[in-house]
Amino acid sequence: MEPKHNVVILGGGFGGLAAAQRLKRVPVQVTLIDRRNFHLFQPLLYQVATGSLSPGQIAAPLRSVLRRQKNAWVLLGEAVDVDPEAKRVILRDGDTYAYDSLIVATGSQTSYYGNDSWQEWAPSLKSVEEATAIRHKILYAFERAERAATAEEARAWLTFVIVGAGATGLELSGALAEIARETLRHDFRKIRPQEARILLLEGAPRVLGGYPEDLSGKAEKLLTQLGVEVIKGVMVTQIAAEGVTFKRGESTESLAARTVLWAGGVTSTPFGERLAQRTKAETDRSGRIRVKRDLTIPNYPDIFIIGDLAHAEDEKGQPLPGVAQVAMQGGAYAAKTIRARLEGKPPVRPFH
Repeated sequence: MEPKHNVVILGGGFGGLAAAQRLKRVPVQVTLIDRRNFHLFQPLLYQVATGSLSPGQIAAPLRSVLRRQKNAWVLLGEAVDVDPEAKRVILRDGDTYAYDSLIVATGSQTSYYGNDSWQEWAPSLKSVEEATAIRHKILYAFERAERAATAEEARAWLTFVIVGAGATGLELSGALAEIARETLRHDFRKIRPQEARILLLEGAPRVLGGYPEDLSGKAEKLLTQLGVEVIKGVMVTQIAAEGVTFKRGESTESLAARTVLWAGGVTSTPFGERLAQRTKAETDRSGRIRVKRDLTIPNYPDIFIIGDLAHAEDEKGQPLPGVAQVAMQGGAYAAKTIRARLEGKPPVRPFH
């Protein structure tokens, strides 16, 4: 009996998990490796950050999800390197795993655009730990405003700045506005939470830049109705304990704000960078690997890149957005392609 085709999947997010599940009835061995042993429903992280949900409500153990899938093996580990010629991935502890097909779904990491010192004052929202830290930061701001010695100090604590008007930035600012206007409205004696100032800063000329223009306009209108101040066309130049400094046109402005949250951008993971180096793959300015229409790396048909790490394009040549739906579709596509190859069927239609 021939050994089963070994599919190694790196990352148990939307894309990686979708790929694993679509391979359930394919005669392959699936090895899913992730540095966390749970699947995180990332689109709802902002609700953990704003106190609407608990961490356990948006996380599911990977082994529980795949328990009934006999050909799936879940391992806890972090891939740090790859040998594409020998077809092996290397984990941080030195263990290596061979593959016949490799599906890379390691996602992205927060980018401060070369200003990593800002991380101390402006946390991002990519993990459960960051979400709970942000929740504490938000609630603590209201508590500190309540016992502020001066009106000026209270205003600084009641000023919240979110940098970046992508999906995460919009969700955070909208949820924060609802907390201030509704949830905490009657909880304090000295301050009025509904008077909190919430600002959303964006460098581009519109919010949700990767989405259709009409959707962008509707989203901004909803935020404005919630009381969020949307400021576009600005470039943040400094973030510190006292607040934010940004350029708008020729002028420079500063905001006294004790709570700054970062939703400004993402870049490739360290493994993604290493993979690009090893395969000499081309990347875009965000570090995403440019893939072929079948989601593989040029010259490496056995390596699929899906989710946030992939720079895939639609039929018009526009990059596909880094959202859960695209990642899941990419995972299903990679699984379908592997199955077609094993069964000797014609190539699957290009992904777009």
